[in-house]
Amino acid sequence: MKAIGHTEFGGPEVLHEVELPDPVAGPGEVRIRVRAAAVSPTDTVRRAGILAEQMRAEDRPYVPGMELAGVLEEIGPDTATDLSVGDHVMGILTPRGSLGAYSEQVALPAESVVRVPAGVDDVAASTLPMNGLTARMTLDKLELKPGQTIGVTGAAGTYGGYVVQLAKAEGLRVIADAAEKDRALVEELGADTVVPRGDDVADRFLEAVPGGVDGLADGAVLNEKVIAAIRPGGRMVSVRYYEGEPVKGVTYHSVRVSHYVRERAKLDQLRELVEEGKLTLRVAGTYPAAQAAEAHRRLALGGTRGRLVLIFGD
Repeated sequence: MKAIGHTEFGGPEVLHEVELPDPVAGPGEVRIRVRAAAVSPTDTVRRAGILAEQMRAEDRPYVPGMELAGVLEEIGPDTATDLSVGDHVMGILTPRGSLGAYSEQVALPAESVVRVPAGVDDVAASTLPMNGLTARMTLDKLELKPGQTIGVTGAAGTYGGYVVQLAKAEGLRVIADAAEKDRALVEELGADTVVPRGDDVADRFLEAVPGGVDGLADGAVLNEKVIAAIRPGGRMVSVRYYEGEPVKGVTYHSVRVSHYVRERAKLDQLRELVEEGKLTLRVAGTYPAAQAAEAHRRLALGGTRGRLVLIFGD
C-alpha cells in the first residue's frame, strides 16, 4: 500500500510517498481503508524532529497522522465490536514508526474506532477524533459543574471551538477570546461572552467575570499570562504541558490525547453530539495525499479555522 512518510526530519519537503506492506487486523483490531486523514500541528512537530528522541531510526519510514476516517474492511479474530465490514468509521491513533493515519490502510484497536456521524462524510469525520477527545479530556480535568464559568483562549481554533461547544452542552457559562474577524464564529459556536484576544486577555476575562473564571482552557498557549483570570482554587488546562509556580491555589493540568485513544465510549459520545447538532465539524481545505507537503506548508502559515484534510483514493 501507499503511505506518506519521511525518513529524515526537516521541513515539509521531507514528506514523500512510501510503499508499505498491507496491514492485517490482528486480535482486537479492525482494518480501515482510509479515505481521509486530518493534518494537525502534532504532525508537523513530529516531521520537524522536535520529538525525535521518541522515534527510533530502525522504525523508519515515519508516517504522520493521528486521526482518520474511511471504510471498515476487516475485523480481526476475537474482536468484540458492533461495527460491520462496509461501515464508514473514524478513528484515532498514536503514530509509531510506519503506523500513522497518512496511509491507504490502517489496522487499529477496535476501541479506537466508531461509526462516522450520520449524514457526515469521511472528510469532515476525520477532523473530529483528535481535537474532540482533547477537548473532552480538558473538561474532564476541569471538573466543572453546570452553571460554573469556563474561560477559553484560542476559541476560534479547532480545539478551542470544541471546548466551547462541549462546555455549552454541559451547561457551563463560556467566556472566550477571539480576533475581531473571528468574533462571529466564536459567538456562533455558543460562547456567552467574547472578548478581544491578546496577551492582556486575562484583564478582559476579569472584566466579564470579576471574581475570575472557575476553570480555563488555554488553547492559545498563553500560560502565565492568563493565570490571573482564574479564581482562587480554580483549574487551568494547557495543551502544551505548562507547569507554573503555584498562584492563588490554581491547579495546572496538561492534556495528552494519547491517554484517550482507546476511550471508545467518549469518542462515540462525540459522534452523538455531532448528530444532535451540538458539535460543528470544520474542514479548512482538502489536498490529495500526494500533496501532503503543501498541506503542511499551508498549516504553517497559520490562520486556518478548521482542519486541513488529506484525501486518499478516488
